[in-house]
Amino acid sequence: MVVSERIGQLFVEHDGSRDRLEYTEYGAGPAWVVLLPAPLVPRRMHQRLARTLAEQGLHVLTLDPLGHGRSDRPADPQVHATSAWARQVLALLDHVGADQAVVGGTSVGANVALEVAVLAPQRVRGLVLEAPVLHSSLEAGMLSAGPLLLVARHLPWAVDGVRRLTRPVPRGLVPFWAGIGLDALDQRSDAVAAMLHGLLFGALAPSPAQRRAITVPALVVGHRGDLLHRAADAEMLAKELGDARLLLARTPWEWRARPHRLDEATVALAMRAWQRPARRRAGG
Repeated sequence: MVVSERIGQLFVEHDGSRDRLEYTEYGAGPAWVVLLPAPLVPRRMHQRLARTLAEQGLHVLTLDPLGHGRSDRPADPQVHATSAWARQVLALLDHVGADQAVVGGTSVGANVALEVAVLAPQRVRGLVLEAPVLHSSLEAGMLSAGPLLLVARHLPWAVDGVRRLTRPVPRGLVPFWAGIGLDALDQRSDAVAAMLHGLLFGALAPSPAQRRAITVPALVVGHRGDLLHRAADAEMLAKELGDARLLLARTPWEWRARPHRLDEATVALAMRAWQRPARRRAGG
């Protein structure tokens, strides 16, 4: 089945600045799904999953939050907190006229999906949470992000030099995931430093009490053997949420290399979420 694909953009404002967000829209209809990428990775990482969901009749949006992909990359740490990215998701839903959506994400993108469910529970039908970053993953995350923050702050020529090497490579001439990797390396030092500052020194996820208050259907996918995204975090989150199914990927790359099992589970979750009675939005 061939589904339509459209690229769109919207603008968000923060402290007097006006920044552009870019997204891709797949399919049509009232059953919306939003997919969010891992940090520094473009929305294109979810292209195949978005097409799979759209083929099942779902209306899918993949978003580059600020600092990612083709969206603007402001050097302001405040716009890179998970709560700020969650507000960008809500701005996207308002922009396309979607009252509610299933919201999903990978890595910190999963944390952002949780933030959306806390900030605006009436807007969320369900959650797809791959490799969330919570307590068990904090040490590895700090060990990987901390040195990159120092390099971006104090050796900016290193980050900008990598960008000059990767940007000219035509993405159409390399395998898909090699292109995603090149896009992830295509960074500006000031924006990378701001993003990592916002993540490391802000609240990375809602509190346990806030997570336990989330009752919408959720699929939580953990990664076996992933030191940056410990499976223990996914297991803990699945126990905290009121209506969650836990699946453990055999490897961190299962969903990319052999996606059928996890795709099926995601389609089932989204369909079930949209079959539930809608909750009324605040104010009626």
